[in-house]
Amino acid sequence: MIELKANQAGSVKNDLLSGLTVALALVPEAVAFAFVAGVEPLVGLYAAFMVGLITAVIGGRPGMISGATGALAVVMVALVADHGVQYLFATVVLMGVIQVLAGALKLGKFIRMVPHPVMLGFVNGLAIVIFLAQLGQFGVEGGAGWLSGTFLEGSVADVAWMEGKELYMMLGLVALTMFIIHFLPKLTKAIPSSLAAILVVTLLVIGLDLDTKTVGDVAGIAGGLPEFSIPMVPFTWETFMIILPYSLILAAIGLIESLLTLRMVDEITETHGSSNRECVGQGVANVVTGFFGGMGGCAMIGQSMINVNSGGRGRLSGASAALFLLAFILVASSLIEQIPVAALVGVMFIVVIGTFEFSSFRIMRKIPKSDAFVLVLVSVVTVMTDLAMAVIIGVIVAALNFAWQHAKQVRIEKKADHKGSTVYKVHGPLFFGSATSFLEQFNPKDDNNDVVVDFADSRVCDHSGLEAIDSLAERYMNSGKTLHLLHLSSDCQALLKKAGNMVEVNVIEDPKYFVATNA
Repeated sequence: MIELKANQAGSVKNDLLSGLTVALALVPEAVAFAFVAGVEPLVGLYAAFMVGLITAVIGGRPGMISGATGALAVVMVALVADHGVQYLFATVVLMGVIQVLAGALKLGKFIRMVPHPVMLGFVNGLAIVIFLAQLGQFGVEGGAGWLSGTFLEGSVADVAWMEGKELYMMLGLVALTMFIIHFLPKLTKAIPSSLAAILVVTLLVIGLDLDTKTVGDVAGIAGGLPEFSIPMVPFTWETFMIILPYSLILAAIGLIESLLTLRMVDEITETHGSSNRECVGQGVANVVTGFFGGMGGCAMIGQSMINVNSGGRGRLSGASAALFLLAFILVASSLIEQIPVAALVGVMFIVVIGTFEFSSFRIMRKIPKSDAFVLVLVSVVTVMTDLAMAVIIGVIVAALNFAWQHAKQVRIEKKADHKGSTVYKVHGPLFFGSATSFLEQFNPKDDNNDVVVDFADSRVCDHSGLEAIDSLAERYMNSGKTLHLLHLSSDCQALLKKAGNMVEVNVIEDPKYFVATNA
């Protein structure tokens, strides 16, 4: 995306170092989203480990990072509050099954229907969400929003902000982190700049004994290996009906965010991932996670950007990130808990700058107003509600605008030929949006007794177009006039009812296409 010139060459060293960088940044994110969902920190960390590892190994996009996300967490919180965490685990299992079915049915290809303005709105909105999530780290201990590290479940007014020396220390360390990430690549690319920045700032804080918030202040991350456990819920129809709506919503959000992130990584790396394989990978990961006490997850745009920018290209980068995270939980929690939160916030701020399409401001006056509206709409809805709702609304608005624009393109040329016939030449597509305009341009009472309608420069797109032709034929029959329909495809001819015997067949000139209809 904006100003991202990713290194196209992959290597084991780059994958391992970028994986370590991602793992460090995953810790506070996973903990934060666990609090948002109303579960223990380890539930989020286990999800980040298992979803990240499984999707890295069998998913459809090498180099993409998956884990616990805020988009899913805000849906989970109501379920956990009303029914408890065991129902969440059962929901995650069913969510995974739905995602596997989506991949098996090859539904991933429908992500191609997402227009570019919706894609721009998606990355802009998600960049804003990532930015707002970091602002929660500027809250003081004990203040609302401090532990969660996110505004996804609250408002800016709810946070008790840092003040004085504490705030200046936090801002200074964030600025130092961003400075190192930006300028280090100009000197050397031997180590990912994000990893170098985290190490430098951490050593500086420890060496100078600076008083600033660390990962350990957010939550303890020490734990053991995740253990297999069947969700402890009643296996009844009532339970199924409780978890089904949540599972469907979570599956939709997870797939949309994952597939859009996949498209974005495709563009940056100039490679191509498999959307259907990614659906299956996400589904398998969530099924396993549900049985091992994780909150489920999907692709993470922020962590994926860190990985790509740090040189991660292969599956090893995602797998190593997950394994490093597990190592932090098992043996290195005391070290990781000393990392300043400011260093990780600085990394995420760089991600925000790299993710947000600042070029969208420049092109707003150059693209159609309808596309600009869709871009802004998706960005706003992403921030205000959730990603799935934003993308669905964006696609619907874009589709309606497309239909409206093409509805105005159907036009009719009317003239009389040397045989005394009235000839109509149809230009433009005939479908549900243009059917009314099409019929309004004919006047049987004023036409000659012999009428010809030529569809050589038109195409009948759907059942509404067929009905319009049948209605036109009925008008001319009621007026006692002869109607000839030329250059309709064989598909149209077979589907027309009242006008069927008025179609003149020419096997050489008649077009060949199919009409989208359920008739």
